[in-house]
Amino acid sequence: MSVDSVFVHKMWNDNELSKMVDGGIPFPMLSDGGGKVGTIYGIYDENAGIETRGRFIIDPDGVIQGYEVLTPPVGRNVSESIRQIQAFQLVRESKGTQATPSGWQPGKMTLKPGPDLVGKVWEVWKTEMAYEK
Repeated sequence: MSVDSVFVHKMWNDNELSKMVDGGIPFPMLSDGGGKVGTIYGIYDENAGIETRGRFIIDPDGVIQGYEVLTPPVGRNVSESIRQIQAFQLVRESKGTQATPSGWQPGKMTLKPGPDLVGKVWEVWKTEMAYEK
């Protein structure tokens, strides 16, 4: 979502995003003309009429699970956003019985959160890294 029009979004997807992400991004882009939504999330600059680059991952219950706000000169990584959404979906589907380590990819090992994992993540991580080689 941005203050850009749906026409700008279409052009951006057709000419840029579809070349970075095979088939373009797998979700709709929305226009926030006037910055009403951006104001709610604290990323709209009313004086300049622009929104800071913010990414908010909101679960089906309306709870923000993750967010990132970047200044305009720093680009975002669509593949990383999709990876994080997949991780949040996996954790939600497991009802919290699984957690994803840093850099987790679909199909890779997950962690079982709990007292037994505290102070031992590095051991699990080391085992997984050895397995991948």
